[in-house]
Amino acid sequence: MFSDASAVRSALAAQGYLADDRIAQVVFLADRLDKPVLVEGPAGVGKTELAKAVAGATGKRLIRLQCYEGLDESKALYEWNYRKQLLRLQADQGREWLEIEADIFGEDFLLTRPLLEAIRSPEPVVLLIDEVDRVEVETEALMLEVLSDFQVSIPELGTIGASSLPAVYLTSNNTRELSEALKRRCLFLHIGYPTIEREREILLTRVPGLAAALADRVARFVAGVRAQNLRKPPSVSESVDWARTLIALGVADIDEAVIGDTLNVLLKHQTDIERVAAGLTEGTAAG
Repeated sequence: MFSDASAVRSALAAQGYLADDRIAQVVFLADRLDKPVLVEGPAGVGKTELAKAVAGATGKRLIRLQCYEGLDESKALYEWNYRKQLLRLQADQGREWLEIEADIFGEDFLLTRPLLEAIRSPEPVVLLIDEVDRVEVETEALMLEVLSDFQVSIPELGTIGASSLPAVYLTSNNTRELSEALKRRCLFLHIGYPTIEREREILLTRVPGLAAALADRVARFVAGVRAQNLRKPPSVSESVDWARTLIALGVADIDEAVIGDTLNVLLKHQTDIERVAAGLTEGTAAG
């Protein structure tokens, strides 16, 4: 799909995603080697947006599996339509079990979930397994067959291989250590907080009407805030939200009063807001 990493950067930029050299290289290699990508990094730095941008750049449908604690096989892979099976059993009263067993465990009674849907899609798709670190180890193990062989095994139907290979992106906020088996099947990409220069570019791309000077001020201030010992440093998405807030308020430049009035957009914990506000008073966080 992509001729080189430079082509990746251009294609993603057309989708509004500014990739650095490392990101572009990993996306290119994943495309060339048909390998899943495990993207780790703090929340809000663009991990999920990367998968969306790849889908947009390649014209592929995005299939998303949002992971959470308690996610099981029936929500990730497939489940049987028990209600439909029951109706069939009631309609077939009197028949021998061996005669109807094959019927009720057939395709007509199968409910596909994101992993199986991606495998069975006749057209190539982008499969986003979002926040994989939230699922239990047992559920993580269910994904290994998909990640290594692009196939799913269903006891009643056998092995179902991919009709076309999906581009797979897994994201992790690193809230728990993932298994070596999963990591071994993926290319690894870490996305951290951007440099001031890259964040300024992101702001100018994502916030229409934002002046370059204000984008620079926002990027420098946010970088200064992240350097503090906070419970939750501001993410890139929160930086974008703050810049949009300034535009909505008609702010042309930021000063102590503006920052104090809008810190709740940038930070989501009162202790962090109080710490940064105190730094403003002491002249240590104005950026």
